[in-house]
Amino acid sequence: MNWNISGVNAPSGFEEEAKNLVVDYGEKFCDTTADPMNNVYLELNGNSVNKKKTVMIDSHLDAVGLIVQAVKPNGTIKFVQLGHWVPANLTAEKMRIKNADGQWIAGVVATKPPHFMTEAEKKQPVDVNSLVIDVGTTSADETKNMLKINTGCPIAPDTQWEYWEKQDVMFGKAFDNRIGTAALLSTMHDFADKSFDYNLVGAVASQEEIGCRGAKVTVRKVHPDVAICLEGCPADDTFTPDWLIQTGMKRGPMLRDMDTSFIANPHFQEFAVEQATKNKIPYTRAVRTGGGIDGAELLMYEGAPTICIGIPVRYEHTNYGIVAYEDFENTVKLLKAILTSLNDDNISNF
Repeated sequence: MNWNISGVNAPSGFEEEAKNLVVDYGEKFCDTTADPMNNVYLELNGNSVNKKKTVMIDSHLDAVGLIVQAVKPNGTIKFVQLGHWVPANLTAEKMRIKNADGQWIAGVVATKPPHFMTEAEKKQPVDVNSLVIDVGTTSADETKNMLKINTGCPIAPDTQWEYWEKQDVMFGKAFDNRIGTAALLSTMHDFADKSFDYNLVGAVASQEEIGCRGAKVTVRKVHPDVAICLEGCPADDTFTPDWLIQTGMKRGPMLRDMDTSFIANPHFQEFAVEQATKNKIPYTRAVRTGGGIDGAELLMYEGAPTICIGIPVRYEHTNYGIVAYEDFENTVKLLKAILTSLNDDNISNF
């Protein structure tokens, strides 16, 4: 598995780098295709039109990013969010901007030095509309003509993936949801030569962070009978009392019962719990008061019984995330246990 899937630059709507990586990896063992929206589909070689049921594994390719709205006269860049950021998490962060030649140009989200701030300015909340990116130029002409950056250029965090061996954790950007995509690819790879009673399709969607748009397309193409949504889910273990932690690092995959967009199918959810218990895989369950996932689209547009398996990610929607490798491994184990236990009969009973 090439973990550089975290390091590629692929904000919502501009997923080409991640799409190409998934296609290159997937086509070695699956029937792998992509559509013009950058959705990727992986079908097992053992799939057949003669099989009655289809199981869909969903993840998404994109990650939160930014897009150039305009270049100011002094050469700095006014931007708009692709997905949701807390404005304070953007300040002083290094970014990459893809210019008209396809080159990624480094920049930094500019901040006014404290020397020039009034006491009132130091205390007021950060307003994203007041932030700009500085690419080291002194005029709009330099930014536009020398660096070839202008309206519509995508922007991604400038962060490299790392493995911290002593802690056995991964550090990087875009774990929402490249970590879920990695789990999907690992599972499809390991099952490449396996044949199930049903057809198994992995669908990696684009544009989740801006409204689950890719999943609206993938679910209508795949027409699943049941679906499993894989997500990199925000961990709450660094700021929540222990009794309320529902997505903690090194506590195993999270089975999401609900969020603001989604309620898991209770029968399929209990089936997943049974597989985790039987195989001694640690897990948590979560009831969220915020957030939304592709799983809502899979359930809404096809009526497919759907569950969400989440991999805990500390500090989502920032330039830096932390994921425990054991949580990734246990997610793949749980996904495999569920898939090997599904058949036509129990699929029909969810």
